[in-house]
Amino acid sequence: FDLKPGNVAARLNLATLDPAGNVSDRRAGRPSDEEGRRIVHKVRAALRPPDDVTVHLLPEKEHRVAMVLQGEGLDAALADTDPQETGVPPLPVRALEPQAARTAALVGGLLDQARQILADEPTVHTFLARGFDQYQGFPGFEERFGLRGVAIAKYPMYRGVARLVGMAVEGVPGDDEGTVALAETYRGRFDYSFLHFKATDSRGEDGDFDAKVAAIESIDALVPRLVSLEPDVFIVTGDHSTPATYRAHSWHHVPVLMASRWARPTAAEFGESACRSGDLGTLAGKHLMSLALAHADRLAKYGA
Repeated sequence: FDLKPGNVAARLNLATLDPAGNVSDRRAGRPSDEEGRRIVHKVRAALRPPDDVTVHLLPEKEHRVAMVLQGEGLDAALADTDPQETGVPPLPVRALEPQAARTAALVGGLLDQARQILADEPTVHTFLARGFDQYQGFPGFEERFGLRGVAIAKYPMYRGVARLVGMAVEGVPGDDEGTVALAETYRGRFDYSFLHFKATDSRGEDGDFDAKVAAIESIDALVPRLVSLEPDVFIVTGDHSTPATYRAHSWHHVPVLMASRWARPTAAEFGESACRSGDLGTLAGKHLMSLALAHADRLAKYGA
């Protein structure tokens, strides 16, 4: 979706409610992409927004949906309606600033309509909204880092974020092997390749330890193909931890592996425990790109 300045956007989860109106499944059993599209099209066809606002509901993947609002005077200072737990009702749409009161009422009305439209569905009963924000434009990836970047991701949200910061998105892989295959075809065309693998996070949220191990091993088996492309810098990391025992994103430190001709090998294995004593130490994620540029000899000078 081509966002314009002033648009308000949020991500929605298809969710299941119990007879008392409490959330029983925040992801509605992870429906198929086809089922997710059917639900969204059903709501979209029956939804009646105000005349001065255009509402776009866009199926992403499985339980994920994007909502974009276009109109004058919108404000994204809204609290999430996703309670992030089961056994409780969805949260009301709440304005975090006075100027967002109109938008809060608008979104609340849309979500109420969606719930009524889905009342006869066996599994998907409502939308849970989170991450409200308003598009104002961002510095491009090439402008910020001097790199031509490409994003390769099966899951739509990560392609969307990449596009927002000016990275190319030229193909959609069907699976993890396809992600690596696309990276192989892009060799020499881009300075920076971002590859995303979703299953490790999803299986952690499902609480399925064995499946998460299998997902990690599957990706690990593909690493030699990426190394054979001879990148100046090769990085393996994640955006957060998702322990299977916790079944959710957690606050734990995320391991980082960085390989380059300038790197000092310090760990015999890659994991949380081994990385605690690694050469990189503990650093904020915002510093990782500077280190990557340094390891690639793309900085005139590192430090003062």
